[in-house]
Amino acid sequence: AAMFAAGLFVCSLAAFQVVSRAQYAPDEVTHLPGMSFKPNYRQWSGHLQARPGKFLHYWFVTSQRDPVKDPLVLWLNGGPGCSSLDGFLSENGPFHVNDNGATVYENTFSWNKIANVLYVESPAGVGYSYSDDRKYATDDDQVADDNYKALQSFFAKFPNFTQNEFFIFGESYGGIYAPTLSLRVATGAAKINFKGFSVGNGLSSFELNDQSLIYFGYYHGLFGEDLWRDLNINCCDKESCDFYNTSSAQCNTLVNVAFGIVYSSGLNEYALYLDCEGGRRFHRGYQRTMSHLFTNSRKHQDSHKKFSDGVSPSASVGEVPPCINSTAQLNWLNRGDVRKALHIPDTLPPWDICSDVVGGQYRNLYPTVKDVYLKLVSLGLRALVYNGDTDMACNFMGSQWFVEHLGLEATANYQTWLHDNQIAGFYEQFGNITFLTVKGAGHMVPQWAPGPAFHMFQSFITNSSY
Repeated sequence: AAMFAAGLFVCSLAAFQVVSRAQYAPDEVTHLPGMSFKPNYRQWSGHLQARPGKFLHYWFVTSQRDPVKDPLVLWLNGGPGCSSLDGFLSENGPFHVNDNGATVYENTFSWNKIANVLYVESPAGVGYSYSDDRKYATDDDQVADDNYKALQSFFAKFPNFTQNEFFIFGESYGGIYAPTLSLRVATGAAKINFKGFSVGNGLSSFELNDQSLIYFGYYHGLFGEDLWRDLNINCCDKESCDFYNTSSAQCNTLVNVAFGIVYSSGLNEYALYLDCEGGRRFHRGYQRTMSHLFTNSRKHQDSHKKFSDGVSPSASVGEVPPCINSTAQLNWLNRGDVRKALHIPDTLPPWDICSDVVGGQYRNLYPTVKDVYLKLVSLGLRALVYNGDTDMACNFMGSQWFVEHLGLEATANYQTWLHDNQIAGFYEQFGNITFLTVKGAGHMVPQWAPGPAFHMFQSFITNSSY
């Protein structure tokens, strides 16, 4: 608490310093409908140019502590095709939307308490990002290129922030976005003071994600002995099990039954121990997203469709990933006065949390980002791979196996870390890369464990112990 109080004191001074730093007055957000408090930071919302004709919507908030010295952090949500404004308005932004969809409240654990944070909606076609030609087919490398160009566009607007230490954070499919963009930043010509990247509940390897989920499901009591025995008989030999790339039709059927329990029986796939909010309606853009996650098991998946709850595939705009309620954010962001305050052109369509158009045409190019990580670590960059340990979309074990399989030498054995004198999770280190769990949190760690998430964030960006 003392730190926050000190932060408030510095802010009044910092606000004056920043005036000279920001070069892009037209994008400044001077008021926001539904905000009854006066923010002690400055914010801008507008568009950054990626490839010609492609414009990514950004929302940038300065640090509440010392914008001049504090790091700059880029935040990317995943999908592919889901909006980073979910990160702002539900996870780690300076304020969140009340359930009424009309007013906002301050987030005590906002990451901009100690950092300047840049939220970018990517790729074009997501949220308020757009392309002049309205063509939204893209792939992992194009997205990394576009995000790199958008970053350069950001630094052209805000040149004074090129000196700040820079970090990239990605969540979920951001497991692909963050390292691929990091490699471009680390090896590209643009002068950026890049220090490291982090991936939260990320997809890093399709194979390890699928393979580990079967173990996660069984040992969390979701499958029962009969299914587990059948999986072992049909998918395993004496040495090992292969739930991912099997040639056995019987094994494949059983794996799909298991995935069906995880994803379409009514469990909250993002947080096993939280209720499923808003019934089991889902967002079609999200259905596409999940089809990217489990590419292999879907090749023969006619017998057991994952989304088999009888919902018509043309779920209406405004429905969200299963068991997640984002109605408040959706209603607030689509208000005419909010759009105007954020400088969103009238010609752009309504905001939605995920885009079916982007997700449906998206091409995955990286079955694993192992080689990308090894290059980044060899360049001396720091990395944090963290997971809420109740998530099933990108479970912690898949991430743990991924980090352990990089073949790096362990420098700190698996051990607990504390927040408020309680065990907040576990971590292990391999030189510059840390794998860390957040106990009891689901897919969106900053949303469901805001205190521990802030602690972890602060430790990582200051390169101090957890």
